[in-house]
Amino acid sequence: MPTSGVSQDPDNFPQKNAAILKDFSSPICLLQYVDYLVLATDSMEEHLSLLHELLTLLAQAGLNVNPLSSTSKIMINFQDVIINLLKKRRYGFQVDEENLSFAKREELNTDHTEILQGRVVEEVPSGEVENRAQRLETDRLHAGPHITTWEAGWNVTNAIQGIFVLGLPYAVLHSGYVGLFLIMLSAVICCYTGKILIACLYEENEEGQHVRVRTSYEDIANACCIQLFPKLGGKIVNFAQVVELIMTCILYLVVSGNLMFHSFPQMQISEVAWFIIAVVMLVPCLFIQNLKIVSKLSLLCSVVHLVVMFIMITYCMTQVQKWSWKKVQFSMDFEKFLVSVGVIIFSYTSQIFLPTLEGSMKNRGNFMCMLTWTHLSACIFKTVFVLVTFLTWGNETKEVITDNLPFTLRMLVNVCLVAKALLSYPLPFYAAAEVLQSSILNPSSVDGKTQVWALVLRGCLLILTLLMAMFMPHFALLMGLTGSVTGAVMTFLLPSLFHLRLLWYKLGNLERFLDISIFLLGLLCGLSGIFCSMKGVIDAFRRS
Repeated sequence: MPTSGVSQDPDNFPQKNAAILKDFSSPICLLQYVDYLVLATDSMEEHLSLLHELLTLLAQAGLNVNPLSSTSKIMINFQDVIINLLKKRRYGFQVDEENLSFAKREELNTDHTEILQGRVVEEVPSGEVENRAQRLETDRLHAGPHITTWEAGWNVTNAIQGIFVLGLPYAVLHSGYVGLFLIMLSAVICCYTGKILIACLYEENEEGQHVRVRTSYEDIANACCIQLFPKLGGKIVNFAQVVELIMTCILYLVVSGNLMFHSFPQMQISEVAWFIIAVVMLVPCLFIQNLKIVSKLSLLCSVVHLVVMFIMITYCMTQVQKWSWKKVQFSMDFEKFLVSVGVIIFSYTSQIFLPTLEGSMKNRGNFMCMLTWTHLSACIFKTVFVLVTFLTWGNETKEVITDNLPFTLRMLVNVCLVAKALLSYPLPFYAAAEVLQSSILNPSSVDGKTQVWALVLRGCLLILTLLMAMFMPHFALLMGLTGSVTGAVMTFLLPSLFHLRLLWYKLGNLERFLDISIFLLGLLCGLSGIFCSMKGVIDAFRRS
């Protein structure tokens, strides 16, 4: 496509254009010839996605684009998409409406099925292409720059190997060896449900290739309910996602306040005051616009996590003479065990992030391998950490395991954990804000008014997590309740149900059996966990 708005001097133009396009995510797909930009991709999906990014960069630099190049040989449907993008002025280009209409009428008189490099390019229904383009445009707009496999792995690690590991020894106190087994089993199940959830984003084309036709958890839900209630499934999923994400943010604040309150009692600062201090430090989260920044914070969070685990395990190894395997029992308090199940499930929850992460990756083919390794490493770390700490303190294990450390060491570890909690907060906060913005505001709008309202929405979300943290200070009970309600639904129930609904005829008997078993297990754990967690929360409030 030809561009205008910068010098046409052949010696000057390439350098200026190179500076404008230096942040383009796939330079290998882009060829510049004088004032022409040629975008070459393997698929329509990738082309539309990169086209949006390219148009955005050109618009920000003040350039114009002419979609009516006489050298263009484009299918009418794809040209309709380009013209539609430009006519809606989403990029601020100046478009000649009369010439656009004339060009469309002229193209309609020609044959739109051409031979391109020995392959037949078949015409796609215009409405389908336009809808797909709009979905991909919105997805790209919110995803921002692409992330590497490592960056995606850090985000998953942040979600499943985060601050909630501190509640696992307390869960094992009430579940014994069964709790240790559940930590390993939950890793396997959550990894499997994450993979089948991503599988629901794809469908096979006529050539047997897997094509990404959906972009989010909401799209999967809508596809499953399209015959009865086309939009209801997506709304329910969005509601469940927002609840789980907000509860996760609340838990990070609760952990921060609890740790600081117990670490510095001599300062005479209340737990609520520590919540407020934490929220003030989290104000920059309002301005995070893409997953690239969140990935860097997740990397720092993982580094802090490794430091904390090293300190904790090293101290426990110095107490090895006190270890006794008799502390780990097969007996359990059934009611507290069900709460423990919710805690364990919630510690592996990452499914709500996965469609966005997979869609933002430069190489989506590495996603399944990345998911396997992150869950395997989390399973090993959690099992070793829980076993070592429980053998050290046994029946004296507290809700937050760091409270068992000597005072001086506890202060050091707790400060690290507070930093970890604050670094973990942006991931669920960003995800919740994106879901709310796409549901309430116009996701394709980039004007100033929409940006202001998006900022207001994020501010309200930050204040909401603060208010909830003030009224729900019981860490383990809150984590168990969240894990039982939304964790079981989003991690076990919905992925298996959607997989069965969308791919039933392509699944083998073993896969169907696994999906049905996981669905029933999630239903049982969710219902029983809800009852016991609610009872525990009510009792805790009565005592306080």
